[in-house]
Amino acid sequence: MSLAVYQDYLSRFRLARQMQRQHHFYVGPTNSGKTYQALETLRQASSGVYLAPLRLLAMEVRDRLMQAGVPCNLVTGEERVMVPGAKHTASTIEMLRPDMAVDVAVIDEIQMLMDPDRGSAWTAALLGVPAKQVFICGANSVTASCTRVLDALGEPYTLTHLQRMTPLLIEDHSICGTRYHAAKLHKALQPGDAIIAFSRKDVLTLAARIRQWGLSVATIYGALSPEVRRGESARFANGEAQILVATDAIGMGLNLPIRRVIFANIHKFDGIAPRPLNATEMRQIAGRAGRHGLYDTGYVTVLEEDEQWHLQAMLQVDDTAPLFALPMAVGSGDIEALSQKIPTWRLAECMAYLQTQYQRQHDATSLQWQVTPLQHQQALLIDDVAPKLSMRDKYRLMCAPLAIQVPIARDYFLQCVEAVATQQPRALPNMPDWLNGQQAQYLEQAELICQHLSLYSWLSYQYPQIFLDSALIDDARSKLNAYISRALRVQAGYGKTQREAELAQYR
Repeated sequence: MSLAVYQDYLSRFRLARQMQRQHHFYVGPTNSGKTYQALETLRQASSGVYLAPLRLLAMEVRDRLMQAGVPCNLVTGEERVMVPGAKHTASTIEMLRPDMAVDVAVIDEIQMLMDPDRGSAWTAALLGVPAKQVFICGANSVTASCTRVLDALGEPYTLTHLQRMTPLLIEDHSICGTRYHAAKLHKALQPGDAIIAFSRKDVLTLAARIRQWGLSVATIYGALSPEVRRGESARFANGEAQILVATDAIGMGLNLPIRRVIFANIHKFDGIAPRPLNATEMRQIAGRAGRHGLYDTGYVTVLEEDEQWHLQAMLQVDDTAPLFALPMAVGSGDIEALSQKIPTWRLAECMAYLQTQYQRQHDATSLQWQVTPLQHQQALLIDDVAPKLSMRDKYRLMCAPLAIQVPIARDYFLQCVEAVATQQPRALPNMPDWLNGQQAQYLEQAELICQHLSLYSWLSYQYPQIFLDSALIDDARSKLNAYISRALRVQAGYGKTQREAELAQYR
């Protein structure tokens, strides 16, 4: 990377460069109290910001500060809840304000720097949050790469390595022995168990079956809104639900009274193909067992004996990542300058050019561009639907939250892009009549409408003159969340889990 590019990127964060920032790394495994200590300092500060990986965590920290008598704003891509006189803000990390100086900042889940899609947001926070004291919390895997950049900037830091407050033990035997069988799982389940699967269908199928066995169940997966996840978490926390069935969505920040984590699978689909869970993923999830103050010990296990070796290896191996270049996000100014240089008015051509540059950058530099295949796909869609839009608008729309692999979500996004291109006002998605019913058959449709609503909400802040119905969003969201919460408790699943379907092929 050229020195000019490096300096241009740092120039986005002039206020941070002018401050004498002191960094404090609180690193360690789950259940080590690292975030708790940082949040206590934030609570006592005269001003501060919490930068969260998820809207759910921003909401939780905001609630915690408000309950402690500290006025706190909530700022995410979808909402702005501003409290008069508040000098604290809880926000998602992409909503970093590099122009707002505070006394204390907390950057949570720093290991997300390695995320192939969102890692650049953590780089921006690390280099750009304008705070006198910056607390960096998470796994130890990326600490060396972070401190290398801070050394180059001449900014001081301290390192505090924390240990788990309760031991985490791998059970001697798997749940089902050599071969999975549903009856063996049924017999082994105990209150306080969390079963972790890696697809929505498997989570819903397991939850429905366990409910048929006479046990109460809470359900958490990524397609659920933060409000529904909070409700399901509360049901498990207060004992209304005996068993939790969830995806790895619980691996980040949710404080749940889990006694034992059971991996229903040790593979997950990464968008291209199934792959084994890595050490950081397994530790984040397994570490949720044995919450301090509730249990003396946490337990973790798998379904079949031959999966034990992978669990043991991942929990024992050093998951410290080799030094890597921290990912930088492309800015709208970068895109506009590049489009003049090439020259082109096609956003996808600019992204492809930067992706080529990125592929050539794998050297010892401390920063490099992060250009993702999803961004390129989104850029192609925008170019096709709205070729005459300005590069600034195209870039802004490329940053919109979108599950591009879901055809219905993609189609709705394209309708919104067309509305921006034609400057035609667009109403909120219609709320169907079945939202008032008790049946679960529309659960997936309700989740998709929630995604549409999230996109509409985000766009209403970017283009308020086009997406006019922002005042109706809260009511629509409440109706959707209420329906989804009801449906989760009566849905019937999908017959067989992926594991069961695969086993059936060999019989």
